[in-house]
Amino acid sequence: MTRKTVRIAMNGVTGRMGYRQHLVRSILAIREQGGLDLGDGTVLWPEPILVGRREHALKALAEQHGIEHISTDVDAVLADPTVDIYFDAQVTSAREQAIKKAIAAGKHIYTEKPTATGLEGALELARLANEKGIKHGVVQDKLFLPGLLKLKRLIDGGFFGRILSIRGEFGYWVFEGDWQTAQRPSWNYRAEDGGGIVVDMFPHWEYVLHELFGRVKSVQALTATHIPQRWDENDKPYDATADDAAYGIFELEGGAIAQINSSWAVRVNRDELVEFQVDGTEGSAVAGLRNCRVQHRSATPKPVWNPDIPATEVFRDQWQEVPDNAEFDNGFKAQWELFLKHVYADAPYQWDLLAGARGVQLAELGLKSSAEGRRFDVPEISL
Repeated sequence: MTRKTVRIAMNGVTGRMGYRQHLVRSILAIREQGGLDLGDGTVLWPEPILVGRREHALKALAEQHGIEHISTDVDAVLADPTVDIYFDAQVTSAREQAIKKAIAAGKHIYTEKPTATGLEGALELARLANEKGIKHGVVQDKLFLPGLLKLKRLIDGGFFGRILSIRGEFGYWVFEGDWQTAQRPSWNYRAEDGGGIVVDMFPHWEYVLHELFGRVKSVQALTATHIPQRWDENDKPYDATADDAAYGIFELEGGAIAQINSSWAVRVNRDELVEFQVDGTEGSAVAGLRNCRVQHRSATPKPVWNPDIPATEVFRDQWQEVPDNAEFDNGFKAQWELFLKHVYADAPYQWDLLAGARGVQLAELGLKSSAEGRRFDVPEISL
């Protein structure tokens, strides 16, 4: 075996997602398993360079995990010819310019979403990357969750017949920050800093719907800022200027209708933090992050509406659990491995910056729909 070291500049790993999912559970997990075997006698060995503004935080992470290299100078890291890949998990407002610099430096790009603050900027990133001839990918982690992988298995096997509708529920109560600490950084609730649940979640819904059920043809959305005041990391009150809930209806190519509620102001009364119910002519399924339950046409009960007597059926017990039938790795790590194989073994990879731009487009149109009280068509985009 030949070991090839891959130097990856990781910008934004002091944040929750960048640290837990991308650094610890992806890059460091690949190292812990001995590297990534390309199948041709080569093993990739990822070497992260932690990049950010807070040197003390970077040093603490490096010492904790035995990482050799850190830097607060992004330009110097990008100028280093030994750095192969630039990864970005910064706040959204800082991402676009940083990726432009990395593209200009000839680095392969792997990034969180949204890729930019608007569609024009997202398309420009895709064009610049293609013109530079580099490889590029966007994190679309929910496609790799066990629950949605089981759901895709059902779709590919024809379980549903003709799919009629998809109903999604996502969210949880994010504390205001006064009497209990908020679970999310305060910038998420300031529109001027790139916050808002539409910008955060509609890119997720775009790729989930696109990959599993069909391209989104139209969107109608209503947003709300249910909690108008929150408290920041310094226990100071601030006005929440971004939407913390969004209620969307999406028309899909092929005729199915999706309705997805997203909220940081909802208390959870479901099995998982996100669930999708898919109804088809031949069967239905409810998929979450890990689990998936089904009810086939042949086993569907015939409930009768009668509000005058208590329900005697336990409806959840009438569904069947879909077995794992496979071992599921961490979804972020699985996509990192696919991207690395794409860069170094030219393996196929479809979740690029153009796919990321579709998510930005849907978020932009969702916000416009809410502001104008209209439904908007979602045109196909290309470079």
